[in-house]
Amino acid sequence: MTMRKTAFLMLLLAGLAGLGGCATPAPSAYGNFTQGTPAAFHQTMVHDAVKQLVALYPPANTRLDLQQPTPDVFGSQLVESLRAKGYALLEFKPGSKTAALPATATATATATDRAADRAAGAGKPLRYVLDQFDANLYRLTLQVGEQSLTRAYLAAQGGALRPAGAWVRKE
Repeated sequence: MTMRKTAFLMLLLAGLAGLGGCATPAPSAYGNFTQGTPAAFHQTMVHDAVKQLVALYPPANTRLDLQQPTPDVFGSQLVESLRAKGYALLEFKPGSKTAALPATATATATATDRAADRAAGAGKPLRYVLDQFDANLYRLTLQVGEQSLTRAYLAAQGGALRPAGAWVRKE
C-alpha cells in the first residue's frame, strides 16, 4: 500500500511539474534567442512575418504596440518593415503601464478596459520570439494580442532559408 501512495505522489508531482510548461512566458522571455544567424536569414523571416501580418491585420486598420525592446537585428528590421508597409507602430517604452504586463494580463483585460483602449487609440500588443533548435532549424512566433502565429524555417544547403511548414495560428 505504501508503494502505491509513493507512486501516486510521484505521478502527481510529475503532472504538476509538467503544468509549469503551460504557463505564459514572462515578458523577458520574448526576443531573439539566435546566435550567429546570417542577416539574410533575419531579412527572410521579417519579410515573411510582415507578409503574414498584412494578410491578417490590414495596416490601414491596425496599430501595433511593441511590448518588448527590439535591439537585435531581427527586431530592428521588423520595426522598419512594419512602418514601410504602413502600420502605425508604438515602440516599447520601459516605464509604460503595458510594458510591465505579461501577455495574459493584456489578453484578459475587461471589456471596459478594451473599450477605453480603443477610444484612446491603443493598438494590438505585439511580441516576438525567434529561437533556434539546431544549426539549421529556426522558429518564429509572433504574439499579436491574444493570438500567436508560429512558423518554422530550415536553412538549406545553398545558404538560403526556407519555410519548413505553414503558419500556425493559435486563437
